[in-house]
Amino acid sequence: MQTITDVNSLINGLVWGWPALILLAFTGVLMTCLTKFYQISHFKYWVSHTIGQIFGDSRITAHTKDQSISQFQSLCTALAATVGTGNIVGVAGAIAVGGPGAVFWMWLIAFFGMMTNFSENVLGILYRRKNSEGEWCGGAMYYLRDGLGGKKNCKQLGAVLAVLFSAFCVLASFGIGNMSQVNSMTKNINHAFHIPNLAIGIFIFLAVALVIVGGLKRVAAFTEKLVPFMVVLYLVGTLVIIMMHATQIPAVLVSIFKGAFAMKSAAGGIVGAGIAKAMQMGMKRGVFSNEAGLGSSVMVHSSSNVIEPVKQGMWGIFEVFADTIVVCTLTALTILTSGCVDLSTGQLTAVAEEIGSSSLVSYAFEQSFGKGGSMFIAIAIFLFAYSTVLGWSHYGSKAFEYLFGTKAIMGYRVIFSIVVLLGSVMEAQLAWDISDTFNGLMMIPNLIGVLTLSPMVMKCTQNYVDRRIRKQSGVEPILSMFPDIQKDQEVRLKERLEYLRENEDA
Repeated sequence: MQTITDVNSLINGLVWGWPALILLAFTGVLMTCLTKFYQISHFKYWVSHTIGQIFGDSRITAHTKDQSISQFQSLCTALAATVGTGNIVGVAGAIAVGGPGAVFWMWLIAFFGMMTNFSENVLGILYRRKNSEGEWCGGAMYYLRDGLGGKKNCKQLGAVLAVLFSAFCVLASFGIGNMSQVNSMTKNINHAFHIPNLAIGIFIFLAVALVIVGGLKRVAAFTEKLVPFMVVLYLVGTLVIIMMHATQIPAVLVSIFKGAFAMKSAAGGIVGAGIAKAMQMGMKRGVFSNEAGLGSSVMVHSSSNVIEPVKQGMWGIFEVFADTIVVCTLTALTILTSGCVDLSTGQLTAVAEEIGSSSLVSYAFEQSFGKGGSMFIAIAIFLFAYSTVLGWSHYGSKAFEYLFGTKAIMGYRVIFSIVVLLGSVMEAQLAWDISDTFNGLMMIPNLIGVLTLSPMVMKCTQNYVDRRIRKQSGVEPILSMFPDIQKDQEVRLKERLEYLRENEDA
């Protein structure tokens, strides 16, 4: 175990060092510039054509008759995987180590991460294909193999990076998508209700296995009901606490911005240590939460029945916005307004230090609602983590399918379910450290693919803006990089536009 810990620490230091974080930030900034700040310049449009359309267009939520899933189901499954313990425990850990200033850097990486996620989803739809079961298959491995690999003298490089990404994704699904989530569930349930860890693990094992053996359709049908319920429930709880301490909000905001640019850490130290630690923790935990840059959620977005690549890209923007700008911000404000942190120094209070960063949100809720507050958070973490396990089971299965074929998927699901039991009894810190490492290993080949294919994302985005936003005539749509799929999708798009015109006339 010590050898595993040492090796993991060495690799983690490399994949999450400053070069990798700079690459991550650079990709987000570049894609934001190439798409002309799409997340701002077309803010009203992407909001109205994602979450705004859920209540106005039944086709967004209607269940499909084929092997694809609806756009709303793809969002809920992606959010199920991203809105997890990172939004609660991860944010608390970032504040504990990097101070309130880490929140600012979490916001900044999310702002640019919106366009990284947008770009991943656009590429995912452009390069997706159908497997022998009639399911859409897309993700970083496909745009690495067929996109990067399609460039001159890059066939071998694209193929190797696609295999590496898939292997790292399978391993990450056991880490971020399984062990770390289950570990957080068992620890919090044990703390609140004193149920043995193994008993909780067996229950979670059964709950996970019963859903994931049914494949993506069953996972999507379950998450589209669970995700809205759990997110709204958690948001209401955090908003109540924030309103109870509303007078603290101005001081909290000041501490966030001051902490983000503090030249020295709260405990002193060398000049620049404070800003470096706040930046590193904010960026790491921001990516751990919203997964923009990892290339993970592309695999479920690519299974959507969407026609336009940019349309699914806009759902990616909303995914990061909801996950980090909304949920993580409310978690941070809950911690910072409830007295867990000395706002003048940026350090945890003595009581908060004693209980540990993983229990800060539980402590904040307990301060406001008594014992019922910690029970509420235990249930919230259970729902968040459970949904993440379901979402990541799909990511891992698609990567496993790429490596070993469609028939091997059931074997992966069995192994994934068994790993749940290991996560319930292993050491918490090691589970989180392993998750961090495989996240970083996934990120690097994915970002290489996004950067290499960035001109295609820019071209596809401009094509969509000209056709759908500026209403220019005579512009041929870019829907797929494969002629046969392009032709089929053009037929579907024509039918879709006729349907919209008929409804507008009515």
